[in-house]
Formats: sequence, C-alpha cells, structure tokens
Amino acid sequence: MRRLRACLGAAAAVGLAAAGTTALVAGNASGATTALSNRWYAAAPYLMPLDNDPPDAATIMDATGLKAFQLAFILAPNGGGCSPTWGGTAAVSSDTAVQSVVNTIRAKGGDVSVSIGGYGGTKLGQACSDAASTAAAYQQVITKYGLHAIDFDLEEPEYENSGAIRNEIGAAKILQQNNPGLYVSVTTAGTADGTGWFGKQMLLEAKSQGFTPNNFSIMPFDGGFNGAASQTGALTNFNSILQSTFGWDQATAYAHEGFSGMNGRSDTGEYFTQADFQTVLDYATSHSMDRFTFWSLNRDRQCTPADNGGRTSGTCSSVTQNSWDFAKYSVKFAGVTPPTNTPTPTPTPTPTSCKTAWSSTAVYTSGNEVSYNKHNWKAKWWTQNEVPGASEWGPWQDEGAC
Repeated sequence: MRRLRACLGAAAAVGLAAAGTTALVAGNASGATTALSNRWYAAAPYLMPLDNDPPDAATIMDATGLKAFQLAFILAPNGGGCSPTWGGTAAVSSDTAVQSVVNTIRAKGGDVSVSIGGYGGTKLGQACSDAASTAAAYQQVITKYGLHAIDFDLEEPEYENSGAIRNEIGAAKILQQNNPGLYVSVTTAGTADGTGWFGKQMLLEAKSQGFTPNNFSIMPFDGGFNGAASQTGALTNFNSILQSTFGWDQATAYAHEGFSGMNGRSDTGEYFTQADFQTVLDYATSHSMDRFTFWSLNRDRQCTPADNGGRTSGTCSSVTQNSWDFAKYSVKFAGVTPPTNTPTPTPTPTPTSCKTAWSSTAVYTSGNEVSYNKHNWKAKWWTQNEVPGASEWGPWQDEGAC
C-alpha cells in the first residue's frame, strides 16, 4: 500500500542541521499550541515535510481553512537501532527542518499529528526489542514536537511480522496511558472485505492487549478498487469486522472507524476523483465515522501534463483539479467551511450605563428611571416598594441590560 510514500526522495532528509530541543507534551520549546478538537486530528491529511516536493503548509491553510496535518513518516534508522528518524535517515533528536514546518503551522493556529510506519523501510516495532522500548522511542517524538496526536500506520511488510505488531500495539497502549488526551489512530490496509488476514490479526492483537485507539482506519485503494462505491462497500464490511472482533454494536464500531483514501491515481492505476471523495465523505459523516483523511497533500495538485502520462506520481494527482481540491474535503469533515473572504468584524456595542439603583423606600412617578439586577427600568406610574421585574404587569418597564 502507498508505495510512493516512503520510497521517493529520502535523500532530501539527509542534510538536517543539529539542534537539541527539549519539550513537553502540553507545550514545547517550539511553541506547541493548545490541542485542537479531535475532529481536526481525525481530518488531518498526510504531508511528507521533507520529500516529494513538499508544498507550503501556510499556503494550504490560507487557501482551504485546513488546520491539521499528518506528518509522515517516523522509521527506525536505516543503519539499525531503536531511535526515531524521519524516513530512516534524519534523526528526530537533531531535527530542525520538520520543527520549522510545525512552527509555521502552529503560528497560524493549526497543529500536527505524526505518523509512524508506512509502506517500506524498517519500523521501530521491528527494530526495538519490546513494546516498552518501542514506546520510549515514540515518546521522544511526542516530547520533541509537543504532540497531541499520533498515527500508527501498520502495513506491509511490518504487519506480516506478529512480533513487530505486538510491539507496535503495546507501544500505542503505553503512549495512550502515559500521555492523557493523546489522539491515537491506527491505519492499515483495506480490501473489498474490509481488511485482509494480517489486518484482522492486528485487530485481534489489540483486543488481546485491551487496547482501543480513537479509531482503526483502513486504506481502500491499491486492492482492485474502482471509485467510491467500492470504498464505501469496504467500509461497511470493515464495520462488521470491528463489531465481531470487539463485540461492539454498529454505531460504536462506526465511532471507532476511519477512512484513509488516496487522491487521484493510485499506485495500481485506480482513479479517485473529487466526486468519489464527496461520496465517501457523505458516507463517513452520515455514519458518524471518526476519521476521514487521505494520502497526500504532496499529491493534491494537478500534474503537468494533466494526465502525467498515465503514471502515478508522489507530487501530483494525475487527475484534473485545482490545487488543494482534496484538502477541502478534510476541512468539510472537520466541520469548517473553507474561507471565501474575510468578513468585516461586527463592532462591539458600547454598554449602556446603569441608572441610580432602585430603593424600596423611595417614591417614583411616571418616567423615573432606576437600575436593578443589572437592567435599567422606567416607571409607568406612581410606585413605591414594588420590585422592578417582579410582575409582567407591574409598574416598571424593562429598558435592557446595563
């Protein structure tokens, strides 16, 4: 799955400058923001910040209203070891390039999740000795970037390794326990039946460990899919798998289910257009699904020539589109309408000053004004010791808050 993701342009990550950064989960030295709503982390499209001609995150935010990005991918070092890197080459501990992207997004009111794994490369679940050491490696990433969300992308070849999956699921559970409020998604391959044998084994491993993430997402592409109908069919079937595995009812299963699509031409030559994304989005929202994302923002722009010669690209979609068309579906899922213009702020009215306070012993005649209970009142006729507002038909006329 997602064959273009981890294999294109890894050399771009090699030249990162060294700079240590100490951080906390709630806020780090780079200025981590207050967490967004889970809906935003659930809608975050994938972005490779170092490879595949990374687009400018600020430009996408301005054009679409997008606030959350799923940065990809954390892997074990290519030379071996149990420490986190970007793409197997750039150590997280000394990273400044991705940190700069994170800072830009947060400065504009957004935030990021980080995705670990992906297709290809050596995963930390394979390289680390157990769940605890795997979790410790991922905790470095959470701490470095002050993360409020993380994605476990468990697919080939790692998900064929039961020991590695045991480490990954165990690490996810530890991180969930040690970082209260952390949004955790688990993404795996999709098939027409929902997910395949290895995906089902992963779910059984989660069940055996008593681990429940915010969602289990499938990727219904690269498996003989043809448009939205085949994808929604897979999502329906995956819902049944979640029900039977965890003993959930249908609604609970949908509340823990997610969709991770591929925009435009997939690795195997399937095509998914804007209309397909709209159909799946309608399905996801009507079934109250937890997540709607896609691979990738690097591809969310038109190729030149438009059809890219019938080849799949890591930097464009190979379908006719305007830049960031597909990102707008994530924005819709998050419940925000893409901006069209900046409205003129409505002036805040100047508060009305309060009149002299009402007195129970004073005599008031028609037209006299007083204040009581943060409202101004006008006497309709002669009155004494009658509380303003005590009766709808009383002597006082409410003139509004003061």
